[in-house]
Amino acid sequence: MKRNDLDALKTLGSRTDAPKDYDPSVLEAFGNAHPERDYWVTFTAPEFTTLCPKTGQPDFATLTIRYIPAKRLVESKSLKLYLFGFRNHGDFHEDVVNVVFDDLWRLMKPKYMEVYGKFAARGGITIDPFVNGGSGAKYKALAEQRFAGWHGVRD
Repeated sequence: MKRNDLDALKTLGSRTDAPKDYDPSVLEAFGNAHPERDYWVTFTAPEFTTLCPKTGQPDFATLTIRYIPAKRLVESKSLKLYLFGFRNHGDFHEDVVNVVFDDLWRLMKPKYMEVYGKFAARGGITIDPFVNGGSGAKYKALAEQRFAGWHGVRD
């Protein structure tokens, strides 16, 4: 199958400098070749880093993004660059997962998506925020089911 939507991708296949700070404009998407089918896409970023907005100290996490695409998918190199931009950005853990969710939702408008941050302990405590959402009755029901079943158990 010949794709005709790849020319719009600017970062894939080119040398790209890492962003100095949070920048959602680096995110790129391409067309889903299988929009009629439900399937999961999972990205795991085991070296995600952000800064505490008060102290400037680094916070380390494994960030997991799962979604069921509709018409568009996020391009992985642009996602890596986007996530790298958080290294110099100060945000609380709960804010980070919500910001990532919102930016990716706007970009792709998926059927369903969830973002989970498994943050390393600081001061003897971990914070593991989870956010999800769905579009349409079927995927809103899935979001409610997965959220109700969420126990904050570390994967």
